[in-house]
Amino acid sequence: MSTRLKRLYKITQTMLSYGLDEIIPAHWLPWSVRLGRHLLFWIPNKHKQQPAGVRLRLALESLGPVWVKFGQMLSTRRDLLPPDIANELAVLQDKVKAFDGQQAQRLIEKALELENIHDAFDDFMVQPLASASIAQVHTATLKHGDDAGTEVVIKVIRPDIRPTIDADLRLMETLASVLARHLPDGRRLKPREVVKEYRKTLIDELDLLREAANAIQLKRNFADSKLLYIPTVFSDYSRPNVMVMERIDGIPVSDVDTLMAMGVDMKKLAERGVEVFFTQVFRDSFFHADMHPGNIFVSRQHPDDPQYLGIDFGIVGTLNREDKRYLAENFLAFFNRDYRKVAELHIDSGWVPKHVNVEEFESAIRTVCEPIFNKPLAEISFGNVLVNLFNTARRFEMEVQPQLVLLQKTLLYVEGLGRTLYPQLDLWKTAKPFLERWMHEQLGWRAVIRSVKENAPFWAEKLPEMPTLLYDYLNTQRHQADYQQRMMLQLAEQQRQHAQQVWWGMITAAMLVSTTLLVVAKVAWFYPAATGAAALVSAWLSWRRKRSS
Repeated sequence: MSTRLKRLYKITQTMLSYGLDEIIPAHWLPWSVRLGRHLLFWIPNKHKQQPAGVRLRLALESLGPVWVKFGQMLSTRRDLLPPDIANELAVLQDKVKAFDGQQAQRLIEKALELENIHDAFDDFMVQPLASASIAQVHTATLKHGDDAGTEVVIKVIRPDIRPTIDADLRLMETLASVLARHLPDGRRLKPREVVKEYRKTLIDELDLLREAANAIQLKRNFADSKLLYIPTVFSDYSRPNVMVMERIDGIPVSDVDTLMAMGVDMKKLAERGVEVFFTQVFRDSFFHADMHPGNIFVSRQHPDDPQYLGIDFGIVGTLNREDKRYLAENFLAFFNRDYRKVAELHIDSGWVPKHVNVEEFESAIRTVCEPIFNKPLAEISFGNVLVNLFNTARRFEMEVQPQLVLLQKTLLYVEGLGRTLYPQLDLWKTAKPFLERWMHEQLGWRAVIRSVKENAPFWAEKLPEMPTLLYDYLNTQRHQADYQQRMMLQLAEQQRQHAQQVWWGMITAAMLVSTTLLVVAKVAWFYPAATGAAALVSAWLSWRRKRSS
């Protein structure tokens, strides 16, 4: 508990020293919080000269890797942050001091059950090649098997990182609950949901077996592709905290000067980046969702026909068939400025509730998007259009799903990368033919033929069973019809008996009333007659009950 309080104080001290309390509007803070800020925490803002976004970035960097990655994730939620803060968070660098290489070697040996690292690897470099918040990478060469002599990188999770992550995540969840409860706009900002989403992403990144599986899937999707090369993962040497992968020799995609000096076709490189993204999303439904410049390289071979090299597959996104179709139709409707279609698609897909007025929604989309289209297409940000669309839809009760947030983030990365490589890139012109071709393949006669081919083995297996299944179905229907007829007859008989019971009940009631009146009138001959009539009625009713049963 004391450790947690110390960490909470450290976080509070850091936030106040960078003046992050000043970012929150004063009318959002209760008077008690404002008073406590001045009485209990006398720490002044030491960075008043810096803009708010810079102060927030510096504070997160000083708090450590968990908070750095949180800031990176927040930078993709432009619906929650002002543009200047979102842009500053986007430049957060996930680079931290490396931990001891000898300790990394011991972790690898323990994970792979080796007496010595050299039992499986040659040329192991104790000095890490790169270091990040979750893991660091060492180089080596495979020693045995068919792949002996292959240069590899060994990725190893930082020691004791999980307790640190768990502790900071618990504090984040506490702070999120406080913000959700006390901020006037807490419900819209959804701090609890943001932290929950971050927890899942971060925990997934700690499992290198998951990352290895993602890499294998992507490599299979782009086998023999000129667009993207995924390094080979050596599964026999991979564990939850260790992953061994082929070492690549590429140029960082952010090193534009070197790329241009090598004579790389920058226009083709930028366009292929867009094609890689749309291929992953619409063809494979499985996309690399962390495509920032640090994870993307360019092959040194064939500069006139450039190929991307990808690494770091801890975060991937998936889309189902319905999401893909609605996204493609939405994009094409935007290209054609068919805002009515966009509004209807959002409602049909379930992203926006059915009760939303489609005319009002269409008008809101037009209001946001028409000013954008007054610019030349080459100057329009595809990613920002998607952000504006989601922001508008959220006003109409749209709940953005996690896979759409990942898609938005990845599209922003891809577009920024493409414009860096080739500023004249017309993303719309590059994307529209791809989307039209995909829609044609999904909804045209080719889709029908492909569906028949895909289902042919299933139908070939079931066809011999069809006569038996048909006979069983018809036989069941006949028995069901007979059963329903018997039940209807039984119900009719019960209704008839009930009607008779009501009728005789009314006669009995009338006789009781008459009997009472005659007793009151003291008619002498009535007593024996009434007794005999009552006995007769009682006997008759008893006989009816026995017959009915």
